[in-house]
Amino acid sequence: GQEIMKRMQKKYLLVILAYSVLLLFIPYMLDLKSGEVQPESRRRPRCPVLESSLVGLWDAQEAGEDEAEGLGNRSQSKHHIYLHATWRTGSSFLGELFNQHPAVFYLYEPMWHIWQALYPGDTESLQGAVRDMMNSLFRCDFSVLRLYSGSSNLSTSSIFGWKNNKVICSAPLCQAYRKDEIGLIEGSVCQKKCPARDIRELEEECKKYPVVVIKDVRILDLGVLVPLMKDPSLNVKVIQLFRDPRAVHNSRLKSKHALVRESIQVLRSKKRADKYKRLLVPGKAQRADIYVASALEVICESWLSDLFLISRAPAWVRRRYTKIRYEDLVLEPLKELQRIYHFANVSVLPAIESFMLNMTQGKGYSSEKPFLISSRDAKEAISAWRERLSLEQVYQVETDCGHAMNLLGY
Repeated sequence: GQEIMKRMQKKYLLVILAYSVLLLFIPYMLDLKSGEVQPESRRRPRCPVLESSLVGLWDAQEAGEDEAEGLGNRSQSKHHIYLHATWRTGSSFLGELFNQHPAVFYLYEPMWHIWQALYPGDTESLQGAVRDMMNSLFRCDFSVLRLYSGSSNLSTSSIFGWKNNKVICSAPLCQAYRKDEIGLIEGSVCQKKCPARDIRELEEECKKYPVVVIKDVRILDLGVLVPLMKDPSLNVKVIQLFRDPRAVHNSRLKSKHALVRESIQVLRSKKRADKYKRLLVPGKAQRADIYVASALEVICESWLSDLFLISRAPAWVRRRYTKIRYEDLVLEPLKELQRIYHFANVSVLPAIESFMLNMTQGKGYSSEKPFLISSRDAKEAISAWRERLSLEQVYQVETDCGHAMNLLGY
């Protein structure tokens, strides 16, 4: 009797299994018949949330090849370059390569004014205002700064980072330096020798330059820049800087107290609101470390989104975008300098090549003042995290940033 029962149970199990397989197979066959199923080798990685957000982003450009070609061939007009980066990735050094060029009008993190005036805001809600400010500044209209400076009497000294700006500290606005002489500006010298000038004088200088470059760290979504890239009157290109997240984390920890406010604004973004509230639990030890580390996770997610967006972008967008890794910039300085200058439509000068080599062949990996641009030992700068981060810290960064690291070759 037990033999018969066991056989019956096996038969029932086989019938149930066959029925289950049939239920799964029928929809697949229907999809295959309608052409919706592709072989695995032809499928592209999917991210439904991001894909749905891209539907209206490209609009007419995807179908309008003529317009797209027009967007890609505006070499005779003024060039506007945005250096798209985040904190502690070497963006100040990259920006300095443009600050030094005689044909470039350069602005260092002007959107700092928005983040200070509207603190504590959040990254997502501020990005529209940041883009609008960039739109005005690229057109050499600095009146937008009045909205956030707290004063209607704007001068050159109202600009964030003005003491190291080669246009502000050089003739004709000031006699302390010359724009065509390559070399770092001493902030104390400029502060002492360069009196504040009316902002309209700076606007007139801006209009003289064929290339305007803005470096900032306060846009975490490349899609925010697309309307500017579409505008034929602006001719905007984007250079995005990446760096090994483990090295970024090491550098962020070194300057963590200076980055607490920015980290809070990153964490206050809508996607991270719940996590931010949990970090506010009273009695939380080493809060600066926690804010800085948690913000890095959000930054890595934004990198991943940007990489996905550019991989799905139409040709005209990809022509107006390039990415660079900090490690490549400092290990192959002349090659990368040539590439980014060509992209920005500026010539490579022997004096700037010498400057580049000097800046990457110094001693030590970092300055005692974390936001000071100085000559560094490039090899030590990119590997210092190996000696300074604990295994636990490395594991956490690799867990939070693993997908982006794989795509970027880290």
